[in-house]
Amino acid sequence: MTASRKAIASARTFAADVINGFLEVTHNGFALLGVAVAFAAITLTARPDLRQAGEEQLRGWLHERRVAEVGFPLEPAASERAVAINPKELPREQAAVAFWLSKKYRVAPEPLAALVTEAYDIGKRTKLDPTLILAIIAIESSFNPFAQSAVGAQGLMQVMTRVHTDKYEDFGGHLAAFDPVANLRVGVKVLQECITRAGSLEGGLRYYVGAANLPNDGGYAAKVLAEHFRLRQVAGRPAAPAPMLSTKAAAAPQPTPAAKPAEEKVAMLDSLT
Repeated sequence: MTASRKAIASARTFAADVINGFLEVTHNGFALLGVAVAFAAITLTARPDLRQAGEEQLRGWLHERRVAEVGFPLEPAASERAVAINPKELPREQAAVAFWLSKKYRVAPEPLAALVTEAYDIGKRTKLDPTLILAIIAIESSFNPFAQSAVGAQGLMQVMTRVHTDKYEDFGGHLAAFDPVANLRVGVKVLQECITRAGSLEGGLRYYVGAANLPNDGGYAAKVLAEHFRLRQVAGRPAAPAPMLSTKAAAAPQPTPAAKPAEEKVAMLDSLT
């Protein structure tokens, strides 16, 4: 065998050894990787606390990457629902209500349309007239989601956040009082409690405004029911029979300056907690 052939044979032998070694190492590496994955899976199954911690770290890492990309903090809940809807896309009744409220209270029709839709959805689930819910919002805040009274009633339905903090836990905490949809849902829950406690709509409204134990409610129930009547007309619904206000409430004089203003008694319900 010539020297050149020996060199070629040696090179082939070396190359074969290298390839075989690489394949063996790779095979063993994949085997080790498979064992590691299996071990990790068993460990995470047996230790849900480790799995949860890992998931939280991964979510945190992904969140940080996303914040770095867009340049500002993200609020995950903000993108989960639409805060504005084209009112022309609503059913005719809801569109009529949205445009009427928008004009009367000088609120943009698109976010108002989203609130109208939410009120109708909640009304269907709770068996409450959605126009009643919207009437309460109109009287309470004139559709200002950031409204706050002197005693701390907050948001669209002017719920006393410090009294009903527990009701905001599912929405991320008490600051959700200024989220329009969260406030609306909590306010309706409070209203349901009031009506159940009082046994009537009129009585429920008196509880809602915090006037259940006062000589009169400052005309609050009458204002809500009047707005409710108007909204039903706008919606093209048959006029609901107006609840008979008690003689005592109807005949009661307006509060004197020394009396506590009605707007400072919104949804107190301390006795319900």
